[in-house]
This record gives sequence, C-alpha cells and structure tokens, in this order.
Amino acid sequence: MRSLTEQDIRTSFINCSKGEAKRLAIPRDLEDRPWDDLDFLGWRDPGAPDRSYLVTERADDVVGVTLRFPSSQRGLLHRSMCSLCLTTHPGNGVSLMTARKAGTAGREGNSVGVYMCADLACSLYVRGKKIPDPGSRFEETLTVEEQIDRTVGRLSAFLEKLYV
Repeated sequence: MRSLTEQDIRTSFINCSKGEAKRLAIPRDLEDRPWDDLDFLGWRDPGAPDRSYLVTERADDVVGVTLRFPSSQRGLLHRSMCSLCLTTHPGNGVSLMTARKAGTAGREGNSVGVYMCADLACSLYVRGKKIPDPGSRFEETLTVEEQIDRTVGRLSAFLEKLYV
C-alpha cells in the first residue's frame, strides 16, 4: 500500500459525513507505518472505545470506512477467527466490526459486519511481521502472496457490500 497523508485519509471515507471525517482521530505516526507491509491502514479511535477505522486502496482510489464494534468483553477461554486473515485470537482479540452502508442505505441505518482482528493488524499477521499467540495461525500450503491475495479479496468483498 502506498503511504497516505492525513488529507488522503479524511477525504476517503464513504460511510460518514464530511464533518465526521474532519473530526475523527487520525494516527499521528503515519510516517512510521510499515506501508509496504499493509493491505489496509486500520486503527482504533483512542477517544471512542467502540470505534475504529479502515482505509485501503481500491481500484486506483482510496476508500475509508468507519467501523463500530461491541464494547462487551468475552471470556478469555473463547477463541475466534478473523474472517479476513484467518488468524485466531483468544477472548476479545476478534470482534464483529460493523460498518454503516454508503449512501441512502447507510442513512437509513443499514450496515454490514465482518469478524476482524480487533487490533486491525491482519496484514502484519499474514506476513509474519506480527506474531499472535502460539497456534493462532494455521500452517497453510498457500504461499504468503496467496494468503495476501485471499485477505485482500475478502476485504474487497466486505467493502463491496457497503455499496449494495
């Protein structure tokens, strides 16, 4: 993924108003992000514990979405799998992230959900740059490139649902 500026990010959001995009918290460490290892930029809002954001390149454009997730905690013995990168995490390490749909459907309250790593580090898990708990990544016969393609494809399918 190419590096993004604050302006790139703020103008990319498809499921919130321009005013909301102008007010949301942007990471201060954009220049330090491992852009070459990211399929998307994801971060949690430090001022709103139930809110996170995801920005990615899609069809020569930058697309951003606001996500919400439940603040309730699950038991630490429970394990869940991210539907994008297929990493498993204990407790609340995977969360149902919901995004309001774009346009009229979103203004009417329609949303789409996806189970994702709560820390939004899917790209780093797939590449082995961030190591989850032992046994959290299955040994796969796919190459890392194929796993990246799968993750990007699943993310793209989720984003497509926001437009329908």
